[in-house]
Amino acid sequence: MINLISDTVTKPTPQMLDFMMKAEVGDDVFGQDPTINELESYVAEMFGKEKAIFCPSGTMTNQIAIKCHTQPLDEVICDHYSHVYQYETGGYAFNSGVAVNLIQGTNGKITAEQIEAAIKPVYDWLPISKLVVLENSCNKGGGSYYTLDEIRPITTLCKDRGLKLHLDGARLFNVLVETGENTVDIGNHFDSVSICISKGLGAPVGSLLIGDADLIKQARRYRKVMGGGMRQAGYLAAACLFALKNQRTRLKIDNDKAKEIGLLLEKQPYVKVVRPVKTNIVIFDLADGQKADPFLEKLKSKGILATAFGPETVRFVTHLDYTDEMHVEVMNVLKRM
Repeated sequence: MINLISDTVTKPTPQMLDFMMKAEVGDDVFGQDPTINELESYVAEMFGKEKAIFCPSGTMTNQIAIKCHTQPLDEVICDHYSHVYQYETGGYAFNSGVAVNLIQGTNGKITAEQIEAAIKPVYDWLPISKLVVLENSCNKGGGSYYTLDEIRPITTLCKDRGLKLHLDGARLFNVLVETGENTVDIGNHFDSVSICISKGLGAPVGSLLIGDADLIKQARRYRKVMGGGMRQAGYLAAACLFALKNQRTRLKIDNDKAKEIGLLLEKQPYVKVVRPVKTNIVIFDLADGQKADPFLEKLKSKGILATAFGPETVRFVTHLDYTDEMHVEVMNVLKRM
């Protein structure tokens, strides 16, 4: 089967597995795993920050960031498509006791003007606006992304209004191969950054939260209480190191294949609309009242797996394990559907 359900379906390459098995490990809860320490230092330097912390998932890094930046009865401002709102089980309320203030952006992207209009006045009966979260790229927005030119006015607003700014950068490296921007410049605009290595980069497990030393010191306590102390996890950290050092530039291949799929779908009579394809995610609505589930069953019968993103909406995600031969087959199947 050709699996386009997500870029989380990737498996370690033989080279990555070999690198993992040679990792030197220790007990990370005591700060004694040398491979995790190396990964955290490498990523912190990459983004021009003081420290980083290795976690099992991007949901955990996002939730720790929210916890570090807020107090109960505060609120988080984000787009209504944001992963922290849509796909983290309401963790902002469960873990941090905060509300969300949702903005109707464009394909998951919000502007400084929209954020400013959303900031609440300080009254006893209102939550306190404290944290803004941007997602880059935005999953539910079809892989849309912010450029630094779009981020700068948001950073300025947050500093002027005393708000913290967090980046959910789960697929950030898919963005950077398109924009040519660098990680240090990204880091300079945010109080904290979350990156995920287990999507298109191909590691089996692993995300990191990046920030200043005080934030990461606090984050270590929250990681522990959330059950994220992983002991000899250096084998997993080694996979992340390998991915970051060897598999970043090839993400452009995934993005380009997604764009080719998007262009093909735009010409098909069974497709109503394709959201702009900017990175490695293709989201499209079916025409004439067709439902996603029967369409996905038909695709599955032809050897292709994808996922529903609404009653009449389908998502494809390209990734490391999606080969050139698979791409040719997918394109041919979509032409014949």
